[in-house]
Amino acid sequence: MTEITRVPLQPIAKGSLSKLWLGVLVAVLLGAGLAWAAAPKGLSVDTITAGTGDSPKLGDVVFVKYVGKLKDGTEFDRSQPLPIPPGLLPDGNPLLLEEGAIIDGFIQGLTQMQKGGKYTLTIPADQAYGAEPPPGSPIPPNSDLVFDVEVVDFMSRDDFQQRAAAIQKMMQAQQGQQQGQPGGAPPQQ
Repeated sequence: MTEITRVPLQPIAKGSLSKLWLGVLVAVLLGAGLAWAAAPKGLSVDTITAGTGDSPKLGDVVFVKYVGKLKDGTEFDRSQPLPIPPGLLPDGNPLLLEEGAIIDGFIQGLTQMQKGGKYTLTIPADQAYGAEPPPGSPIPPNSDLVFDVEVVDFMSRDDFQQRAAAIQKMMQAQQGQQQGQPGGAPPQQ
């Protein structure tokens, strides 16, 4: 049999093993802390009440009820009922999911929501108004925004435009009846 040369192990000094494990623990905690600090603080969608079905996509018109607040709870915006007879369109404010129509964070958040759901949407400043909020707005520059959102319904842009045209035609007909002439034509002499 061949014998392997033995290397004598020296005993570990008292407390050295504890110091080694303590050093490893500190290194792990330091690394985790740096990773957390460097992680982007992005958009968050917290579900209050889950919705059902599909989520809206770019190009859709989403009907929402919402309250917009600053991080400190100061309200800066709230949805208002549409000035049209009830039942012609879903309740809530119609928002077109298209770049430039609403802030990017709202678009990204709405595409993660479902019909009938209630959510809290937190939008970081860089996905909201950044350093240039709308003129006259109560929103300070570089503000994160928080929205309580209820998704009432959504539809394609084409469906919305057809319904809006029908509503406009109906309202013109009503105005014509109020003037005493069908279709709103002026009285003939």
